Amino acid sequence: MSCIVHARGLRFAYQTGREILRGVDFQLHRGESVAVFGRNGSGKTTFLLHLNGILRGEGHLRVCDLPVEPPHLRQIRRKIGFLFQDPEDQLFRPTILEDAAFGPRQAGLSREEAEHRARRALASVGMEEDLDRAPYHLSSGEKQRVALAGILAVEPEVLILDEPTTHLDPPARRALIELLQTLPQAKLVVTHDAPFARALCPRAVFFDHGRIVADGPTEEIIRRFGWDLGSPPETSPAPR
Repeated sequence: MSCIVHARGLRFAYQTGREILRGVDFQLHRGESVAVFGRNGSGKTTFLLHLNGILRGEGHLRVCDLPVEPPHLRQIRRKIGFLFQDPEDQLFRPTILEDAAFGPRQAGLSREEAEHRARRALASVGMEEDLDRAPYHLSSGEKQRVALAGILAVEPEVLILDEPTTHLDPPARRALIELLQTLPQAKLVVTHDAPFARALCPRAVFFDHGRIVADGPTEEIIRRFGWDLGSPPETSPAPR
């Protein structure tokens, strides 16, 4: 498998001087699904925001064979799709169809082509009916599917999902797992939900104090760091 995300020695500090990333080494391959574990403040989100150039630190970082530098950011941002923890942060148009077509329209496609992509993406997530419905009338699971359709309509190569099961009931959670298992994109899944990670991601990494301190089979990482309790442990084992 070819490498679609490659970070080596990635470091980042905010203006306060506090170093958040302290030499992150990571590779993601095409079609691979990787769970990202770690306590709040461990550097997970800061790392992910480097992948589309929202934050820029020191070190080596390539995404989709492009260096994450200003001349390439527009192209890279079309290749990275972020699904936020709360789908309402991504739904703001009057109808489901308009929401799903927003990304392609911003990418410069005509209204007809954008709506064609949106309809196709909505069908792929099981939301092809009632395209004129307002997003605020949807259930949490339906909102998440529409938000995901809006991402898929842009045809990204990498999906980044931030705590995707937070607002879902068990049936919606199972449906999300089944849906994501059918998608060909590489996936990075930030989650505290160990069963969800087991079902979707054969591999996991664990962030601690700005570094990836473990990288391996998901079950092994869950056992090693006690990540099977539905919430992060108060302390983590020392890296080894």
